[in-house]
Amino acid sequence: MAETVRKWYEKSGAEGDVIISTRVRLARNLAAYPFPNRMTAEQKTEVEKKVCDALLNSNSVIASAFGFYPMDEMTREQAVSLVERHIVSPEFVAESKGRGILISKDESISIMVNEEDHVRIQILKEGLSLEASAEMADRIDTLLHENLHFAFDPELGYLTQCPTNLGTGMRASVMMHLPALTESGGMGRISANLSKLGLVIRGTYGEGSQVIGAMYQLSNQITLGLSEKEAIQNLQNITMQLMQEERKARKALVQHITVQDKIGRSAGIIRGAKMLSCDEYMNLISHVRLGLAEGILSGVTIESINALTAAVQPATLLAEHGGDLQPAQRDVLRAEKVRSALLALQ
Repeated sequence: MAETVRKWYEKSGAEGDVIISTRVRLARNLAAYPFPNRMTAEQKTEVEKKVCDALLNSNSVIASAFGFYPMDEMTREQAVSLVERHIVSPEFVAESKGRGILISKDESISIMVNEEDHVRIQILKEGLSLEASAEMADRIDTLLHENLHFAFDPELGYLTQCPTNLGTGMRASVMMHLPALTESGGMGRISANLSKLGLVIRGTYGEGSQVIGAMYQLSNQITLGLSEKEAIQNLQNITMQLMQEERKARKALVQHITVQDKIGRSAGIIRGAKMLSCDEYMNLISHVRLGLAEGILSGVTIESINALTAAVQPATLLAEHGGDLQPAQRDVLRAEKVRSALLALQ
């Protein structure tokens, strides 16, 4: 019988009431090849093979945990589902030719090949786990560099197609649930202050995306002139401050009967709805998540909410059912999954 591996997004980690997940991504390029936007189809195929061989044919104990998936062999729904699960970027699935991805069984490690850079190493972990994620990214980076020889300049650091990634080539981020700070209107002030500290707060799916269900990505902006360790520590410190501010705001917010009513109504609607759009689900589950964290609701865990949220995204539902669902059918199916998962919610 095949072993069932729990995915990272089916768990809840440290500080899980506020921090959904941690991501560390490294951008790397092979010194012997031009950047992807200047590569031929043949060169992209060569890079793809070299990256796969460097990992899958290595002596590393983690090599057996990976599978390789050419993007041009995926359906549109399967590709977009990867975005919904934060495994790849929206830009990566916009073009499938010459692109592929290595993914670990629990989907916590992914290596995008031939996106904006030749290699994008990404580590995803549940909860707040910046140091452990950075250490794992460094292990993968070292393993690949032994065979691929990444482009590096003594003064500029790692060379990347986009100058904003020069230096460490590292982007670290945390996904945060900030309903109280959103409700109080404090996010504009916070965003302005963060930019002065070399950080940026964005929408649910990163740059250019909207905020859905009070989910924000907080990440580092500066990659040149400081070490990976310094960048991680800075992000860790600001995350802790923002988390404490959110928790304080929650305590005050849930004292209001109107907020308690909103949480209770959201629980009732989401538990009994026969149809649910994705946006409606995300907004309702945000209130439910807040209610669970503050002890207003009970019966289900934050962990189960995380797993449910990943399972009911639009493309993920379509990929599961062969892509043959009409929007209304998808909303019915989403509601069925939600009702089943939240039977014990009270």
